[in-house]
Amino acid sequence: MADQRAGQPAEPRDLVDVAHLVTAYYTGVPDPEDVAQQVAFGTSGHRGTSLSTSFNETHILATTQAICDHRREQGYDGPLFLGRDTHALSEPAWASALEVLVANDVTVLVDSRDGYTPTPAVSHAILRANGARTTGSGLADGIVVTPSHNPPTDGGFKYNPPHGGPAGSDATSAIAARANALIAGGLADVRRVPFARARATAGSYDFLGTYVDDLPSVVDVEAIRAAGVRIGADPLGGASVAYWSEIADRHGLDLTVVNPLVDPTWRFMTLDWDGKIRMDCSSPHAMASLIERRADHDIATGNDADADRHGIVTPDAGLMNPNHFLAVAIQHLFGGARPGWPEGARIGKTLVSSSMIDRVAASLGRPMVEVPVGFKWFVPGLVDGSFGFGGEESAGASFLRRDGSVWTTDKDGIILALLASEIVAHTGRSPSAHYADLVAAHGEPAYARIDAPATREQKAALSKLSAADVTATELAGEPITATLTEAPGNGAAIGGLKVTTESAWFAARPSGTEDVYKVYAESFRGPEHLAQVQEEAQALVSAALG
Repeated sequence: MADQRAGQPAEPRDLVDVAHLVTAYYTGVPDPEDVAQQVAFGTSGHRGTSLSTSFNETHILATTQAICDHRREQGYDGPLFLGRDTHALSEPAWASALEVLVANDVTVLVDSRDGYTPTPAVSHAILRANGARTTGSGLADGIVVTPSHNPPTDGGFKYNPPHGGPAGSDATSAIAARANALIAGGLADVRRVPFARARATAGSYDFLGTYVDDLPSVVDVEAIRAAGVRIGADPLGGASVAYWSEIADRHGLDLTVVNPLVDPTWRFMTLDWDGKIRMDCSSPHAMASLIERRADHDIATGNDADADRHGIVTPDAGLMNPNHFLAVAIQHLFGGARPGWPEGARIGKTLVSSSMIDRVAASLGRPMVEVPVGFKWFVPGLVDGSFGFGGEESAGASFLRRDGSVWTTDKDGIILALLASEIVAHTGRSPSAHYADLVAAHGEPAYARIDAPATREQKAALSKLSAADVTATELAGEPITATLTEAPGNGAAIGGLKVTTESAWFAARPSGTEDVYKVYAESFRGPEHLAQVQEEAQALVSAALG
């Protein structure tokens, strides 16, 4: 149920006390025996808040030292690109990390303008430095200090190894274990120099200029300019704020930065579904102000705080569901807009993304690969060009350059936003109009995600289920066609369960931060059938958990 104030402007009572938040970052002391106060990497790094002692200076000093140790063990001796977003805790954590990196003799490159750095710009920099190599000497890697779209109270810390994408669980597990050991040891083995020395020692890199100048290699910027597409770009107070104005200037686009403000309280946001401030560009509540002005532009777009996600707003449909735009993007890219791509380039999607993508891929005669949740699964295919596109249902995606070589191996909300304008420039029609064509051709899916309560023990059991634990043979009146605990595209464990029928499916996964499990479900037989799928899915999961 949405909060009664969802979509309404934030009020003073909703705003974080930045001074209190930053003070808690420097003064909080985590309990190494408390799981909630330990370093833990999810699909996008370690996240938490200084207000609950789950993200503070101790965590960042230990985690950065652990990354330095990991780099030495792996033989990574090139530069490390260090970026940050606009969250209040990001700059303090950025400073703490810099002190440790320099003390460990790491060559650190920070933004030449001392500005904010989107996640895709860091990925782009790593790949450019390495020439898409992942082995050999002189390999670069990176850290992005960001909790992505999380509320203003939160901090986040992501590590990207030389392949430029999110670190895999083999690396993050080792880094987290080492960091927690360092915390338990009172940080005795953490090397650190004063910030003034660290900042003076760090080198610089033009993240913004290098990324923006290279955009024509991945998006048809010339067509957007020639068609005069009127673009409204809302950075939502995030790291892409300077990038969008530079994109407009350097490439001569009719582009207006709708909201150029940066404020760590995000007082200019409308509240998300639960009444919290959250920079979720896929949420109609968080994007309410941009949706209201949709008639002012041919395409309006939003990005979250580190610009790894995209939101697409059209004059005729408002904010597009992320699954809908992914399907349209795939239809466009593989339907003739990228003649320079390899004929065998595959389409990658996470197993909780819409089956509309499966139907589009089949209609194009293109191979589709379904992987577990997490963008890291797309990285190898994007590096070697065997994946033309990789996308998640949570509005995160990236794709190859126009010549079929790698662009980024982390989510890139900027190029997905520009792709929406390319679609308008090439076809004269909005992405939402193109989605209506897909519905006419393939049917209209109803898709939703709900949360169901679960204890820590139940969540652990869910993540270890096997297909044999499911005894049901039908789901919502249809025979079950597959019961999956491993992704069909790569055989990797999905950390939960997916059940499919001819016209519907559901997937259940435990939450990493709350006492719930998430049920994703979709039906091509309408909302009523979807509700039946959701109800039976919870019963089926409960039975499997005993």
